[in-house]
Amino acid sequence: MATDYDTPRKTDDDLNEDSLEELKARRTDKAGGLADLEEGDNESLELPGADLSNEELSVRVLPRQADEFTCTSCFLVHHRSQLAREKGNEMICKDCA
Repeated sequence: MATDYDTPRKTDDDLNEDSLEELKARRTDKAGGLADLEEGDNESLELPGADLSNEELSVRVLPRQADEFTCTSCFLVHHRSQLAREKGNEMICKDCA
């Protein structure tokens, strides 16, 4: 959604003028638009926790490159520029250091 930064912003006084009833009415109006589904549309909805066991993913996995390392703390593969410290075989990224 685009934001028009040139429009005047509401001040604290304007925000306090909105009554509780108006705010509740706005909330119910926005929530009412969510239930505009047709009978046949429910097959295309994806629900959280849905069974995806019969789905097949096609992801190409690349082996670790020569300029990358695996952090021994978070086990993520990072570029060498993210290496914070190296002690023996332990390599720690900047995020974990």
